[in-house]
Amino acid sequence: MREGSYGTVGQAVLGREVAGTVTAVGEGVTGFAVGDEVFGGCPGMVGGWAPEAIVTASFSAHRPGEVRPRDAAVLPVAAGTAWDALNELDLPEGATLLVNGAGGGVGIPTVQLARARGLRVVGTASPAKHAVLARFGAIPVAYGDGVLDRVRAAAPDGVDAVFDMAGGEALRTVAPLVADPARHLRSVSDKDLVAQLGGSNVARDRSTAVLEQLARLVAAGALDPLVTDVRPFDDAPAALRLVEEGHSLGKVVIVVG
Repeated sequence: MREGSYGTVGQAVLGREVAGTVTAVGEGVTGFAVGDEVFGGCPGMVGGWAPEAIVTASFSAHRPGEVRPRDAAVLPVAAGTAWDALNELDLPEGATLLVNGAGGGVGIPTVQLARARGLRVVGTASPAKHAVLARFGAIPVAYGDGVLDRVRAAAPDGVDAVFDMAGGEALRTVAPLVADPARHLRSVSDKDLVAQLGGSNVARDRSTAVLEQLARLVAAGALDPLVTDVRPFDDAPAALRLVEEGHSLGKVVIVVG
């Protein structure tokens, strides 16, 4: 949003996803009550960095006691996107998925969720992210010149689908690896180019059911939200710089209040 990816929004309170305690319930909302511990997404992708935030009831869920608030807070956007993409690709167990940009906020949960579904995962990423990708079960390969050769060496039987978080030339380079882009090429970084290449953007579900599934996986130890930095609200500018400059290995959480 700060880079203008969502158009001109004027002044806004940042914060797309939150976890906390319900202090009020809107008219007609069922399933939630004051005092419930919940997590979810904010309407309009804004408003989370505040003592109180509005959360969309249909994109909220109760937080299990086994899941820390900091871990629940980072699930709706990145892990939710990963879940939706894998549902769209609908690959059978044993298939090979290339995650293009696997070291980022969406890529890391994608690797974990794909491995949990029995998929073989190859992930392009900077060398600094290779160790964490390998820890989560992916075969990491470096970006840049020769990436197709490295992917083919890692997946000699071919790639069944590509999920892209890089866009641009990085997407254009790997797209020919899939035989049926309409079914098996998705991007969340470059919707215009992926359409030109025969694939599509990921249609988000943004539902309570998806959040409940993700929370269960975290509680069971099958999904690590990989929160690597927790900052007080006064450190928000430094936290933003850390993320925008690409220096964060995992998710950065801001605690308000």
